[in-house]
Amino acid sequence: MTFSLVARCAETGMFGLAISSSSPAVAARCAYARAGVGAVASQNVTDPTLGPLALDLMQGGMSAHEAISGVRDLGQFIEYRQVLAVDKQGATAIHSGPNSLGIWTQAQGADVASGGNLLANKGVPQAVVDGFQSSRGHIGDRLIAAMRAGLSAGGEAGPLHSAGMMIVDKVAWPIADLRCDWTDDCPVENIATAWEIYKPQLEAYVQRALDPREAPSYGVPGDE
Repeated sequence: MTFSLVARCAETGMFGLAISSSSPAVAARCAYARAGVGAVASQNVTDPTLGPLALDLMQGGMSAHEAISGVRDLGQFIEYRQVLAVDKQGATAIHSGPNSLGIWTQAQGADVASGGNLLANKGVPQAVVDGFQSSRGHIGDRLIAAMRAGLSAGGEAGPLHSAGMMIVDKVAWPIADLRCDWTDDCPVENIATAWEIYKPQLEAYVQRALDPREAPSYGVPGDE
């Protein structure tokens, strides 16, 4: 039903995640990240409380591994849940309950973790991790590359209909939060197109929030 990755950029300290599913609006329920803390994907018979819980535990000083242990201890029906986390050191941890759906598996590497359920095959998460680690550039570019690698490896067993990508960096809100809540086309490519449009404007949107006096023009009639 879902495959995803959580990741950290070792050069910038940015966190990001990307996710796709056959279900509608997957990112609204499953994607969580906090600047300076980490990123979490909570999926498979999803409990949306587990993402903020894991982030709170990491913000309190726990590693990703300790936070995922805390999720196991505090979460409800944890045998149905799949939760991925990356912390500010780039360490990763994953919980995949035995009642995860269909073919499910997970993979981890430096600064990145991937997991999925109802997959076409067990190699998809490792392909996602490899796709992230072999790519370069902005973390958003690398998240897209990783998801495309997962698709090339087989992706989900059924058709994908929704996807999302979230990036956090320094400020209290996501600097990018791109979603495709439903499509009969490829939602990952939908997000990739949105990212290509959004990426050149990202810093301007942040600057407008911090101090609009120093922001670039808006490019609308009457703007000087």
